[in-house]
Amino acid sequence: MNDVFPSPKHDHGRCIDGAVEAAREAFRKHATPFTPLRERVFREIAASHEAVGAYEILNRLAAKGRPLTPISVYRVIDVLLKAGIVRRFKSRNAFYAIPGSSPTSPRIVLACQECARVIDGDGGAVFGAIRRAATTSAFKVTNAMIEVFGTCAHCAKSSTLSLAKSVRR
Repeated sequence: MNDVFPSPKHDHGRCIDGAVEAAREAFRKHATPFTPLRERVFREIAASHEAVGAYEILNRLAAKGRPLTPISVYRVIDVLLKAGIVRRFKSRNAFYAIPGSSPTSPRIVLACQECARVIDGDGGAVFGAIRRAATTSAFKVTNAMIEVFGTCAHCAKSSTLSLAKSVRR
């Protein structure tokens, strides 16, 4: 995934197709089957660029006539996380798909407060600063999470256009 929020008008079908192909490849690399259940849960996560909770996935699948138990969904999500094709948005207890090859650099979550879309951003410099500060303080970091909230360019542009139209009236 690149570090740009996709346009709201983009062809999301291509995103899903790319994400599913990347998921299949990740499972091949791990010599683990990408079962139909894993694919169904993954497709629900990849259905938008928003983070989605486990119970929302459960409800979506039930609405499609495929009811599951919560533990089943959580187990599948755990496998998807380990495969590196899904990431957890911790503050929202939700998950989002990585549409394409998963970058190896440390990632930060960038979340638009207007449209709720979520992407990964390169966090290499930020995490490097954290490691340096921890080393200086004789502190061992076991986990770091950075989630940044703001407004994506598409929503900012839309807000600017709306404001300009209302000023002209």
